[in-house]
Amino acid sequence: MDLDFTAEDRQFREDARAWLMANVTREPRPHEGRELREYDLAWQRKQYEGGWAGVSWPVEYGGLGLSLTRQLIWFEEYARAEAPDNHLCFVGLNHAGPTLIAKGSEEQKAYHLPRLLKGETVWCQGFSEPNAGSDLGSLRTKAEIDGDHLVVNGSKIWTSHGHLADFQELLVRTDPDAPKHKGISWVICDMTTPGMDLRPINIMTAPHHQHFVQVFYDDVRIPLSNVVGDLNDGWKVAMSTLGFERGTAQIKDQIRYAVLVERMIEEARARFGGNSPLSKDEIGSRLAQLRADMAAARAMTYMVVSRAQAGIQGSEASLMRAMVGEVQQRARRLALDIIGPDALENPEDDDRVFYYLRSYSITIAAGTAEVQRNIIGERVLGLPRG
Repeated sequence: MDLDFTAEDRQFREDARAWLMANVTREPRPHEGRELREYDLAWQRKQYEGGWAGVSWPVEYGGLGLSLTRQLIWFEEYARAEAPDNHLCFVGLNHAGPTLIAKGSEEQKAYHLPRLLKGETVWCQGFSEPNAGSDLGSLRTKAEIDGDHLVVNGSKIWTSHGHLADFQELLVRTDPDAPKHKGISWVICDMTTPGMDLRPINIMTAPHHQHFVQVFYDDVRIPLSNVVGDLNDGWKVAMSTLGFERGTAQIKDQIRYAVLVERMIEEARARFGGNSPLSKDEIGSRLAQLRADMAAARAMTYMVVSRAQAGIQGSEASLMRAMVGEVQQRARRLALDIIGPDALENPEDDDRVFYYLRSYSITIAAGTAEVQRNIIGERVLGLPRG
């Protein structure tokens, strides 16, 4: 691993820190609905207008064209400043955008990438399907070619913020006779296309905080020009998407949680007295373990960035995804244990309660913890397939 900060990197860090200090909004972030969309897009637009959107994206599409090291520095300063988690922009900025940069046509890049950076569009994901579990290759939503369009029929489930999105990264089966992992295409779906029906899914934070929808497609017509990569080659494109989701997309979250752990230590010190939260043995022990885990996760992040910058593409991102996901769940649980019975009296929009309930999905999203362990066993450790 070779990751050393240059004098220019350090100056970049100082500039980022100064801009964030002057511009981060302190207004509470809404948890759902149009207010959430307006809040997240406004914050993204402010970053763009301030010259800080798309740090590692190409200059010709509105980015800064800088290295992954500078992207890492921006994320570190972003977390340090406790800037808003504009999660509504997550799929667009961390899945769709990087996938278009890697696999999209010039027309697709020119149309979508600037809009993502300017905070003009929201994207959602259309990968998971009913009865397919974690086996993405079992998807059955089909698309048949009719002239210059694909005609889509089927259903996708667990679509985060689908009701607030403008576009969807959609996986469809375009060759039913091909082997399981072939005959799939990755397409851009306009969420206003006729024939789409979105139904809310009730979860622990619903109905007041709607997050997921199930999407039904009934003869939905999508232009063939919206296929990203080659027709029937969508599995490779999807692996690129998931690689970004499990790798660089996790960097900001990992750093944000390291900041959260330090805040929890301060909260424990204030509640339990003494000079150290270690005065309460169980809480102190769990906090110490979390701090150590976050330090290990940070080292792993640096390794992933260093290898990516050197052009080394591997499956090590699954190591970070598997570890950080479980650490995040333990952190959210401990945050509630620190405040104790007061958690039961907190209003429903309390961030600590809300994100504790949401944390149950962390080890399911982007491939379950079991999927990540299979990848680690087979592709990192070289173990035989089970």
